[in-house]
Amino acid sequence: MAATPKKMRLGDIVYKAPSKIHGNGLFAKVGIRKGEYIGTYEGPTAKRDGTYVLWVFEEGQSPVGRSGRNLLRYLNHQDEGNAEFDGFDLFALRDIKPHHEITFDYGGWEEE
Repeated sequence: MAATPKKMRLGDIVYKAPSKIHGNGLFAKVGIRKGEYIGTYEGPTAKRDGTYVLWVFEEGQSPVGRSGRNLLRYLNHQDEGNAEFDGFDLFALRDIKPHHEITFDYGGWEEE
């Protein structure tokens, strides 16, 4: 993934709005370029699975989950999402135009 540029406030980059995919979704407020850092999934460590919990699996380690407390919790699933996580950091997989929904493949992080 691309190096993290000077961090902007997440609310300056994305916003929550009704989604055609499911409930509310996360949308780009500004244009986001391929490889660009979008934000970090923040929240307390999760002890069990639940709504808005993101699990990160790293080889040889136990999975770590966070219960989302910021705007990234509104990400919806799409088989070919336009963003992906590297740990808890979200990056654009391709250019994302303003007001387009940001999605990721929920299954993309599963262990094989």
